[in-house]
Amino acid sequence: MSVTVRVITCLDVKDGRVVKGVNFKGLRDAGDPVELAARYDAEGADELTFLDVSASKEGRGTIVDVVKRTADQVFIPLTVGGGVRSAEDVDALLRAGADKVSVNSSAIARPELLRELSQRFGAQCIVLSVDARRVAESESASEQTTTPSGFEVTTHGGSKGTGIDAIEWARRGEELGVGEILLNSMDADGTKSGFDLEMLQAVRAAVSIPVIASGGAGKAADFPPAVQAGADAVLAASIFHFGEVSIPEVKQEMAREGIEVR
Repeated sequence: MSVTVRVITCLDVKDGRVVKGVNFKGLRDAGDPVELAARYDAEGADELTFLDVSASKEGRGTIVDVVKRTADQVFIPLTVGGGVRSAEDVDALLRAGADKVSVNSSAIARPELLRELSQRFGAQCIVLSVDARRVAESESASEQTTTPSGFEVTTHGGSKGTGIDAIEWARRGEELGVGEILLNSMDADGTKSGFDLEMLQAVRAAVSIPVIASGGAGKAADFPPAVQAGADAVLAASIFHFGEVSIPEVKQEMAREGIEVR
């Protein structure tokens, strides 16, 4: 585990605006991404994550201009994902000012892409985004594929099942050279019901690289249990965007629980 736990703000970007919904549905506008990024930088966020939530579904690349404008104003690490399909996409984002690039659907289609990206850009630049949901074996996308852990990898904003076991996929990502796992609970996303601790514990037991907990944060008290379950970083979106919880409050809550924060 990292020496200190990072607090990450996630900005889901659609058509150049930050949006947020529940389980990636019912999206509502949350503001300008560059303005929000600057605000979170000032409030003490340790990192920012931009996810172009419509890129894979609509078959287009991540908006590089938003990254450029943000990198000009914000100096904390920036991870960008959504529609990343090739080394050229990663190169463009890193040149635009991203520090790390998150890969999801394209890695599922061709896992070897992760090894190629890690070897070219370094493991520290490549994040495997795992959008996972709870699923019974009989509900998996393929009758030939079971999910023994009970967690299935999904794509396209959680709208498509894959039949791939999420815990095994995280382990495979580490083997292929990624530097970090962004673990998002699609069941909990936007619900504010707390992080999926069981899923976190399972992934923590499977990998040695850092794990980012995502999906379900509703109050400051939700964050310490995620760290205790094995998260090296905690990520949230809507509670920060709409002023329900502040980044300093999250850090204070974790510090009260004896968790070292930046």
